[in-house]
Amino acid sequence: MHIHFIIHEAFEAPGAYEQWAINNHHTITYSRIYLNEPLPNCIDDIDFLIVMGGPQSPSTTKQECAHFDSIAEQGVILSAIKAGKMVIGVCLGAQLIGEALGANYAKSPEKEIGKFPITLTEIGKANPLFADFGNALEVGHWHNDMPGLTKDAQIIAYSEGCPRQIIAYNKFVYGFQCHMEFTPEVVELLIAHSQKELNQAANYRFVDTPEMLRSHDYTAMNQKLFAFLGKLSQHYQSSLEK
Repeated sequence: MHIHFIIHEAFEAPGAYEQWAINNHHTITYSRIYLNEPLPNCIDDIDFLIVMGGPQSPSTTKQECAHFDSIAEQGVILSAIKAGKMVIGVCLGAQLIGEALGANYAKSPEKEIGKFPITLTEIGKANPLFADFGNALEVGHWHNDMPGLTKDAQIIAYSEGCPRQIIAYNKFVYGFQCHMEFTPEVVELLIAHSQKELNQAANYRFVDTPEMLRSHDYTAMNQKLFAFLGKLSQHYQSSLEK
């Protein structure tokens, strides 16, 4: 299976998503747009498109961020969805999926940075891809916004601070506002980039200090993510064999 990552910034690294791909011996390519690497011009050879997060929003213009082309990325995402590929968006990536499908992103009720629980909806509990998640689990967060909802979208999980944490757009397309890919190394990159924001932690209900971010164990949520990705890829492969 071939996986392609769109990565917006070096400090928004793919973490556990990339580790899962390596562990399972999948081939991997990248569009590291912060290095001005191009977006894929054809998705035929891509089985799985994973669009990572970033400090941009879907409405960020090229004048505001020269290396980020929201409309072009939405075009790639939409092409992958129409071709029946697997697509996951993380944070900004999730918001870009919604935008590509005509659903505008929105401000989250709360800023969330740290590790806080998400709760599965009844729809989420009934989805076999999320069977390993239980009723609730603690996951990583680093966001101000949340993805839009299409008429067919299903909310899989929510948190106290954000009602749209995991969204199923179709059986192969998922938006993760939360960051289950965090590892200690990824968290250090984010901390180094966000000192000013983290210095204001006391002003927010759901923002951890750098010390708290470093103290968390991210292993369990990584394992839950691996289980989900395994089930999703098996589901996709089965559909190709029919």
